[in-house]
Amino acid sequence: MSLRVQPLIYEIHAWPWLTALSRRCGRPVTLGSIPAEEYDSLAATGFDAIWLMGVWERSLAARGLAQRPMVLDEYRRALPDLKAEDVVGSAYAIHRYEVDAYLGGPDGLARCREQLARRGMRLLLDYVPNHVAVDHPWLTARPECLIHADAAALAADPVTFFQGPRPGEVIAHGRDPYFPAWIDTAQINIFAPAARELWRSTLAEIAQQCDGVRCDMAMLLLNRIFAATWRGSVGPTPENEFWSEIIPAIKAIHPDFVFIAEAYWGTEQELLTLGFDYAYDKGLYDLLLIGKVEEIWSALIRPIDFQAHLLHFIENHDETRAAVAFGPQRSMAAAAVSLLIPGARLLYEGQLAGWRVKTPVQLGRRLEEASDLSIQPFYRVLLGEASQPIYHTGTYTPLDTIAPDGVLTFCWTLGSDWRLVVVNYTDQPVDASLTLPDLLRPASFASLRELFSDASAVSGGERLSERMLHLHLPAFGVQVWQPR
Repeated sequence: MSLRVQPLIYEIHAWPWLTALSRRCGRPVTLGSIPAEEYDSLAATGFDAIWLMGVWERSLAARGLAQRPMVLDEYRRALPDLKAEDVVGSAYAIHRYEVDAYLGGPDGLARCREQLARRGMRLLLDYVPNHVAVDHPWLTARPECLIHADAAALAADPVTFFQGPRPGEVIAHGRDPYFPAWIDTAQINIFAPAARELWRSTLAEIAQQCDGVRCDMAMLLLNRIFAATWRGSVGPTPENEFWSEIIPAIKAIHPDFVFIAEAYWGTEQELLTLGFDYAYDKGLYDLLLIGKVEEIWSALIRPIDFQAHLLHFIENHDETRAAVAFGPQRSMAAAAVSLLIPGARLLYEGQLAGWRVKTPVQLGRRLEEASDLSIQPFYRVLLGEASQPIYHTGTYTPLDTIAPDGVLTFCWTLGSDWRLVVVNYTDQPVDASLTLPDLLRPASFASLRELFSDASAVSGGERLSERMLHLHLPAFGVQVWQPR
């Protein structure tokens, strides 16, 4: 079964999740023994897919590097009672693309996928094409697939390069050109034909175990970016893009397999053109975080064909928790925007409860947090609404209405059904007068209902004229109007 159009995706950090389930159940829980009620709860929330982050075999070398004193201090800020066994190594320094035995191994993952599918949910996993762990078997078995250097390069830049497993061998660490190299990783040379073929066969194996992949730092594999990052360390630029070779090869075998690009630096359209189904909408995230309403509005009126293939979020494992980054009230307004516009919508474990602690990807246990009693009920209603068919197969229309600055309005229509979404993205209450389009004007305004308050359009002091809907919205207030 293919993924629903404009799906709701829920990211779960697998290791801490299973640790928490084990504690709750009073027994070891792996991917193969997750309680049925846990799956039922995920399905009831309306998710179309679960992205299980960090299921692949962790690197022993990366685990050792993750226990340096300087990083242990960071981990203790997230987990004050940190124990040595809590440090399991980075989820993105992958030793092998085999499900970690501690988490239940391949059989456990197959069981998990089966249980999700029974409830109409697809399974997404990580794919990290830029690099592997420093102790990955490919360093000895397939050295031609890595970027190599010489002793002079190692002496000049010991952060970017390291001593390989063979005497005198120097290998590059994986890196983003704007940051220091990731010292627990080894850089794949995606310009090498052997590396591309190895990735093609590896990804074909991954595709047999899940329904799609979130491709880590996908833009780093673009020819122009890779060439600029590793100038002098790699050969000539190939004629074809890496993704234009890999994606069609997998989709030829698994036509419904989903590719999601972690994308930055304005590369979204480029990656979509190369075959990705969705690309991160980091641009909208940044605008919502900064709070420039005019620019947010510009994002909401982007061409639908483009916007519908973006993955919107206000939180994931890389970002500060939304309740902290945005503040509780603004986080809810930002969530309404990101979940109710066209495109795929991503939520992160704990976001629905207003958790405030960001758990590093090197930890296998998280801090147990209480739910925020204002945020949790809001998400319960919002997700119930966002899972409705109108937001997946309906027609989206941003509304150019007469309203105060800071009020964002758009609507959805599907047959005779419709929704009017109104978001006050300011820290002050506003009175908004909205001109309703013809397709949204009901025969009787008394038949209008607001989702979060269950108020009708003639209650609560709101006044109605033939063409105007007059509303009062609190600071960062969200209203969704629909026919009764």
